[in-house]
Amino acid sequence: MSDTPEKAKADSKAAETAEVIEPKVRKKKIKKAVPKARVCIFAGENNTIVTFTDFDGNKLGGSSSGTCGFKGTRKSTPYAAKVAAETASQNVSGFGIESVQVEIRGLGPGREQALRGLQAAGLNLDAIIDVTPIAHGGCRPKGRRRV
Repeated sequence: MSDTPEKAKADSKAAETAEVIEPKVRKKKIKKAVPKARVCIFAGENNTIVTFTDFDGNKLGGSSSGTCGFKGTRKSTPYAAKVAAETASQNVSGFGIESVQVEIRGLGPGREQALRGLQAAGLNLDAIIDVTPIAHGGCRPKGRRRV
């Protein structure tokens, strides 16, 4: 009978430790309503990346030709760019975006089709801005060293 009080104490300690461990409570993420957004399209030679942001620059969602399942040279096709734009618009459909301002960067093959993909998703295009960087030849080089 000397074992039962010790077991009772051990059981009570186990019960206390079980009470201390609580599952973490996760807060439900609240999606904000964004009626107008910015879409940044990067049309590179090998891939097309479509990103939805608000006007402060916070990313809402996006997609690319690679994440849509295209591999290798198929990523650089216009069709892959269209699918990427449609997928990106589906990813951010919870934000209630109605109209977008589009910024296109790059000279890749998916440039025009990405715009058509956004229109096919039912978004109104407010503005289309080309933000492709233009090279100007760089700074003037240093002169030759004369001794």
